[in-house]
Amino acid sequence: MESSNPQPVEPQGRDAAWAKPVSKLKVTGLSAGAINLNVDGRQLTGLMHGFGQLWQKTYKVRMSGANVTPKEVIQTWKKNFGKFWPKGNYFYSALGEIVPGEVAVLNLAGPLGITAPGGRPVISTGIMVIYADDESFSFMTPYGHMFAGMNTFSCYEDGGTVAQIQVLVRASDPLYEIGCRLGIVHKTEDDFWKQTLTNLAADFGVEGYVQQTTSLVDPKVQWSEAKNIWHNAAVRTGIYLLASPLRWIRNLARPNKA
Repeated sequence: MESSNPQPVEPQGRDAAWAKPVSKLKVTGLSAGAINLNVDGRQLTGLMHGFGQLWQKTYKVRMSGANVTPKEVIQTWKKNFGKFWPKGNYFYSALGEIVPGEVAVLNLAGPLGITAPGGRPVISTGIMVIYADDESFSFMTPYGHMFAGMNTFSCYEDGGTVAQIQVLVRASDPLYEIGCRLGIVHKTEDDFWKQTLTNLAADFGVEGYVQQTTSLVDPKVQWSEAKNIWHNAAVRTGIYLLASPLRWIRNLARPNKA
């Protein structure tokens, strides 16, 4: 006789590589040094909920001379994702590596590498890993992030091993779009991912040259999403940092508990 209460079947193969849908992001288990803002309780955005022009960019580096397979590169990349970022940018997650469903807090330098006094990051935002397997992984961003869309990181054979980052994104709100039109935000993003691939290649002993291709997919802006400026992570983080002395005074004035 069949059971009237069958056990749920665990997803297998590529199904297991996809994150489960969530209505709101939940951040847990971060280190004490993380500035945890603009992520917990936020919803993911997508291309339909961004404001600016839609861009597709592809960055590639060839692992010339390295005896390494695409799967080995992806394995290292997932386990040490934030390690390959440019200095002054930090990736915080509970598990410390890329797995489906993982929500991470990002503490980032500002446009052109600008930081707060003491080298502190000026933007606190995050990502959610929506897919990860042995060949690639992808993440999406929450409201307030500079870009709405998806980033995909992959590695493949093409006469040798090639590591690739492909982004399909649009600026989240009018303020970020102004930065894109001035070239500041785009240059910051390009430099960030080029340096990431350069650092990844160097980890395998390769002095790689990063190639970039850029295409404007949709030149129009979505004025219905202009309201996203309310969630702007750069503005909110700036206010948080400016208020740091007030929080310090408030905490100092509190009576110590026995």
